[in-house]
Amino acid sequence: MKAVCPPWRLECYDELTSTSDVCLERARAGEKPGLALLALRQTKGRGSRGRNWVDAGQSLALSMLLDGQQAGQDALGGWPFLASLAFFEGLAETMPAARDHLMIKWPNDILLDGQKLGGILIEREGRGLIIGMGANLARSPATDAIGREAAFLGRYGEPPHPHAVAEAILAQITHWRDVWEHQGFGILCAEWMKRAHPVGTPLVVNGGTTYEKGRFAGLAADGRLLLETENGMKTIATGDILLASQGAGRAARH
Repeated sequence: MKAVCPPWRLECYDELTSTSDVCLERARAGEKPGLALLALRQTKGRGSRGRNWVDAGQSLALSMLLDGQQAGQDALGGWPFLASLAFFEGLAETMPAARDHLMIKWPNDILLDGQKLGGILIEREGRGLIIGMGANLARSPATDAIGREAAFLGRYGEPPHPHAVAEAILAQITHWRDVWEHQGFGILCAEWMKRAHPVGTPLVVNGGTTYEKGRFAGLAADGRLLLETENGMKTIATGDILLASQGAGRAARH
């Protein structure tokens, strides 16, 4: 396994309320970028859109503080793509048998055999950026935050220790941040596409007040999702994405 590239300062705790909440508190108190917090148990984990993240035990709960002004600022939401690439590769590195069963769902959920394995929460605090990641390693809750069956990495062997996964992810964050800074956002999008649901995948997008159904048509130049619908091409900036063919994992793709 690669060593964690400096200047990451990884702190591991038996229990925290929420790694992202504590990371946010540390940022407000003047903590410098490079802090990473790992909790072996979370009591008040948070997901996207205000949802709770249920800790099933022996899970990954990792948050990190970065300088949000680093890398290119020419793309809308480049950080979710960087984070999801690092998350995917960190999980695949520590559980190689699961690699072909992993898939990224736009913009940054991680699926295993079509079921949600992990998610990412990204928040800003001044110049700082807090990226939180949660994944089911040894077991999963009965359902995810919106009632769907969830997956866990241990389906494919002895699950890695959360500390090993955290170190792998942090090294990957460093790698993909370097790629973004030196090669541009387009490379991130191209690499993301290799690990995501393929063009043509049926999708449903629930935007709260809108509901769109169509097929994935790729990414816009700024990272927004392109959805081919009966009424023409739609550009999606945010929303809950459901793969209409969930259950078909990455291994089924050509």
